[in-house]
Amino acid sequence: MKETEAAVADAVPTNLLELTREELEAWFVAQGEKPFRARQVYRWIHRMGVAEFAAMTDVAKTLRAQLAETASITPPRVISDRVSSDGTRKWLLDVGQGNAVETVFIPERSRGTLCISTQAGCALECAFCATGKQGFNRNLTTGEILGQLWLANHVLGPAYEHARLDDGDWTDNGRVVTNVVMMGMGEPLANYDAVVRALKVMLDDFGYGLSRRRVTVSTSGLVPAMDRLRVECPVALAVSLHAPNDRLRDELVPINKKYPLKELIAACERYLTASPRDFIMFEYVLLDGVNDNPRDAQELVELTRGLSCKFNLIPFNPFPGSPFRRPAPERVRAFAERLMAAGRLTTIRRTRGDDVAAACGQLAGQVQDRTRRSLRLVAAEG
Repeated sequence: MKETEAAVADAVPTNLLELTREELEAWFVAQGEKPFRARQVYRWIHRMGVAEFAAMTDVAKTLRAQLAETASITPPRVISDRVSSDGTRKWLLDVGQGNAVETVFIPERSRGTLCISTQAGCALECAFCATGKQGFNRNLTTGEILGQLWLANHVLGPAYEHARLDDGDWTDNGRVVTNVVMMGMGEPLANYDAVVRALKVMLDDFGYGLSRRRVTVSTSGLVPAMDRLRVECPVALAVSLHAPNDRLRDELVPINKKYPLKELIAACERYLTASPRDFIMFEYVLLDGVNDNPRDAQELVELTRGLSCKFNLIPFNPFPGSPFRRPAPERVRAFAERLMAAGRLTTIRRTRGDDVAAACGQLAGQVQDRTRRSLRLVAAEG
């Protein structure tokens, strides 16, 4: 029985998107090939976005034929592809067993940013997030995370060629995606190992060759994982703050009960010692009448005193069933002005893609909830 199972496993092609460069080299050696062949193939996959081994012209024909039988380049399958009126593009991607995640590309004149998902659903249950309402099924694999970046580069490259030429400064070595933010579905640091392996491929000069400053990991505040990331793979860090005190943050971001603000701010200070940026980005979703009062702004100033940081204010993006509202524009501006008057760098995020539910906090996808959170919410609302 075990021999039969092993034979079936051997017959399944290895998805090379799952492997780091070192792992791919080891895989090639196990196939009786030289390690440099792995580097050739790795570059074709990630730098060139090639999907077929036959197109890898500097790889020996015999090896190409062998790879076609033993390996694959398989990103998640596209279920739907929607484009917003502002050019934002959202893919719904099949990750198996009834689960699907969303990936969003945000084009701007100076950059092309890809927002990547790391989990099918999310277990952290933040009160204002559509993903959290769906519950949680599983972590994505390294290949499913990287597959979103591979797919975006592969699909967008030809389509955006003319735009890249017109804008000139939009490219990073000829690629449309110049920045990656892990701010899609899920808590990246709750899927630490797969996320870090994907980050290493993104940063690898033989892979995507992205700068650490151009890759951002967002977290709701998993303090031990923040410390690990600082040591093992420091990239730009964004912390989902959303409240100026523990009482309110316990309600909005329940992980705060485990890692309260004092511990979170201390972890941010430690992270700065290795960060590729000289500040921590705090994401702050503004909820009308909840966390957007003058006293909230003043508490934020006190909370971050002595910490090099920047605030990114995000007016709430509504989704079905949410009890929250977006503050009026003048209320948002007043909140920002109070922070800036106290010397805090502050930006207001422009809402992008909300007409196709691609804005921050709106990503939902399809989740076969193992936590039964969605059923509990229906019962509570009923």
